[in-house]
Amino acid sequence: MANRTAEIVRKTRETDIRLTLDLDGRGQCQVATGVGFLDHMLELYARHSLMDLTVTCNGDLHVDDHHTTEDIGICLGQALDRALGDRAGIRRYGHVVLPMDETLVTCAVDLGGRPYWAWNAPFPSPKIGTFDTELVADFWQAFSTQGRMNLHVLLHYGRNSHHISEAIFKGLARTLRMATERDPRNDGVPSTKGSL
Repeated sequence: MANRTAEIVRKTRETDIRLTLDLDGRGQCQVATGVGFLDHMLELYARHSLMDLTVTCNGDLHVDDHHTTEDIGICLGQALDRALGDRAGIRRYGHVVLPMDETLVTCAVDLGGRPYWAWNAPFPSPKIGTFDTELVADFWQAFSTQGRMNLHVLLHYGRNSHHISEAIFKGLARTLRMATERDPRNDGVPSTKGSL
């Protein structure tokens, strides 16, 4: 299987992003998005997915954090899609039930090539510090669309919004780690259609 890496450069009037991703890394991360909470979540993602990730972003933070957060989700999804290539030899499916203190989240993905986003994760507060909690959903919806995957998140319960977001990022990191892993029993495309 070829080297599974990708670099995405995306420049608009709202954001200027450079992102690199190595699916077979060690969880190393260098991020500078200008949004402290997002940096924290991306570091968790890299560590728990064991993907190496670098992100730099200059965004219109004088407006708010929305464009930066959503556009980085777009770029990360595009990088994952590009790094997977034709998706031959991967497990394709991944899932995890992840606890984070008082919070419990189920995450599941299908890297089958068709985007679908199912989200049932209400946050009990509108903010985590200065970060809008609704941006967690916006990030993952953009990611799943650009990554061409089914992505499902179910919050069973949770009281602390920081813990809920952390559980989602860690849970999806481990879910994607499972789904992108090389399958030692099958080096072909994991579909009866023959392509994804």
